[in-house]
Amino acid sequence: MALLSVQSISASYGSIQALKDVSFEVNEGELVAIIGSNGAGKSTLLSCISGIMPYSGSILYNDVEISKAGTDKIVQSGIVQIPEGRQIFAELSVLENLKMGAYSRKRGDNTQPELDEVFDLFPRLKERSNQKGGTLSGGEQQMLAVGRALMSKPKLLLMDEPSLGLAPVIVADIFKIIQRLHTEGITIVLIEQNARLALRYSDRAYVLETGEIMLTGTGAELAVDPRVIELYLGG
Repeated sequence: MALLSVQSISASYGSIQALKDVSFEVNEGELVAIIGSNGAGKSTLLSCISGIMPYSGSILYNDVEISKAGTDKIVQSGIVQIPEGRQIFAELSVLENLKMGAYSRKRGDNTQPELDEVFDLFPRLKERSNQKGGTLSGGEQQMLAVGRALMSKPKLLLMDEPSLGLAPVIVADIFKIIQRLHTEGITIVLIEQNARLALRYSDRAYVLETGEIMLTGTGAELAVDPRVIELYLGG
């Protein structure tokens, strides 16, 4: 049984159709990449799964329909999105940002184990725990966005362009973290502009173009597909 099953969803911005009858599945423990050009509908797809964007069709999570659930209920169920552009709280400290990630937890829950895990994963965040989020570097803000998401104890992470705007050496660090989270058993849906890296680290991948799924396969299969090479890998 798939952990996430997206079934024939369509979404529009006014008269512009962003997604057209999109279907795909994510099995528990998988890292699934969704690649495509700018404007293909990738971020819209994550917004639909998160309950932010209205759509037609069906989305099942753990075999339960979530299309009518509010975003807060979706987060409480274990689906957490790390948004494009990080969107941390610039005026709050690193520690306060992390605590905001646990807002969906039950009152009285002990969040210290998750905080310790985040600081183990990102020692720089521990060093800067009292520093305002807005004063961090771009790479550190991305670490903070990931750490904030982990505070909610996610079962499914939706990662939207985690390498966007970062230097190559920082991108390499971020993907090492993504790989570590994957090996620790967190299911991940990854939207990533760097198709080469996304395919390298993914179990399976989908190619989304003009709102439709055009290709699917393992990351390794799509990395050598002539159409993918020509369009996304600089071939």
